[in-house]
Amino acid sequence: MEEQDPRFKIANREAIIGVILAIINFIWWYGFAYGLGSKPVEEYTYVFGLPAWFFYSAVVGFLVMLVLVIVVVKTVFVDVSLEDEEEKGDMR
Repeated sequence: MEEQDPRFKIANREAIIGVILAIINFIWWYGFAYGLGSKPVEEYTYVFGLPAWFFYSAVVGFLVMLVLVIVVVKTVFVDVSLEDEEEKGDMR
């Protein structure tokens, strides 16, 4: 039986982290968009001229996700060579 390349384990872990970040983004967006946006329009509050539900779900949500992705990429993700080990030995 052939041994599995350890890069697959790293790729799977990082893919799962990416899916978790996407789920966090959706929960953030949905929570603010439907939580604050479900009131009658007359009761909306505004931030920088935008309805608060939109500002917090889209603008602040984007900034939060931007910071989260940068932190995850710099601290959790690892650099992996995409070259085959066999090809490395043949190149001199």
